[in-house]
Amino acid sequence: MHPNNRVYYYLFGQNMKLSTKLAIKKHKSKILGAGVLVLAIWLLVWSATPPSETASQETANANVGMLVADEPSFDFGTISMAAGKVTHIFKVKNTSADPVIVKKMYTSCMCTTASMMKDGQTYGPFGMPGHGVVPSIDQTLNSGQEVEIAVTFDPSAHGPAGVGKISRVVYLDNNAGKPFELKFSAFVTP
Repeated sequence: MHPNNRVYYYLFGQNMKLSTKLAIKKHKSKILGAGVLVLAIWLLVWSATPPSETASQETANANVGMLVADEPSFDFGTISMAAGKVTHIFKVKNTSADPVIVKKMYTSCMCTTASMMKDGQTYGPFGMPGHGVVPSIDQTLNSGQEVEIAVTFDPSAHGPAGVGKISRVVYLDNNAGKPFELKFSAFVTP
């Protein structure tokens, strides 16, 4: 038996039809090439996957403060495009013993803006990424400190097609890890 045939014998045994054996032998280089290609693609995907969070990163994040909102979501109810913009103020507090740094604040849609009021100063308004630069806010919330986030929604921003149920999100990127989210919804009428 030829050494190359040992692999086929091992894989397929004696019960394999002769025509199948001949087809495999004829297309051996194509089969091997396809296998190498699949392996190469798998290696590229595997190497491009970001590493998961390690235990040391989780421990570091556990020592960073935590943000909490008195109401993490708000429903404006039914609002009219003709009536114009609506605003709601969320109160956000650092409930941990450690400071939290709010690095950036941005919205999920161009129809929404958000501003932070802290210690008598207003930072913003901030909007959706891609509709201008989202500058850094870099505001530290010390333990127990509370800020107000004024969220303004323009129901006419999407024109006549913007009627019906909507939901939007305001994101606060911070050093505690995952962005903190404030959500609101409304039912828009003409």
